[in-house]
Amino acid sequence: MISDLPNILTLSRIAAIPLLVLLVAIGQPWADLLAALLFAAAAITDYLDGRLARERLQLSDLGRMLDPIADKLLIGATLMALVGFGRLPIGGIYPAIVIMLREILVSGLREYLAEIRIGLPVTRLAKWKTGVQMVALGALLLGQRGAHIIGLGGLPMAWIGGTLLWAAAVLTLVTGWDYLNAGLRHVTTPRPTV
Repeated sequence: MISDLPNILTLSRIAAIPLLVLLVAIGQPWADLLAALLFAAAAITDYLDGRLARERLQLSDLGRMLDPIADKLLIGATLMALVGFGRLPIGGIYPAIVIMLREILVSGLREYLAEIRIGLPVTRLAKWKTGVQMVALGALLLGQRGAHIIGLGGLPMAWIGGTLLWAAAVLTLVTGWDYLNAGLRHVTTPRPTV
């Protein structure tokens, strides 16, 4: 099961985190570019692992467990690294906090609902939220100096990344509210006793 390609891709997202944080810590233009490329590769594996698992009929409980964990670890570590090394634009800490709190809320809901054997499916809007979030974080990792290396220095990367981070935070609030309502319906509905 661990050797299935979808699970290897999921595990690669977790394995990329220490290198990603190290590249952000280096703080050089070449390191910013490499951090953005590594993050982009990890984001692509997030799309590929589920698709390959479905196509190859390699869906597994291990994959279902690891995939959201890998996503949350990657996003959380990236946000913390950007905050810790002062790489967020002014006011960027607020959408970062919203995103982190939503991830914790949804994780708690999923854990509780799993105990009572109820799944909390990922919505289409949540997938859009993830996409916007990934692009925002990639732009912030690249930064102005990394963008300059690849000829995109004329683009305001901090503004683009910051704006998209705020958009992701808004989507985060909406999807978090949807998940909270779905979870509360199951909490407040009496369960049949056996």
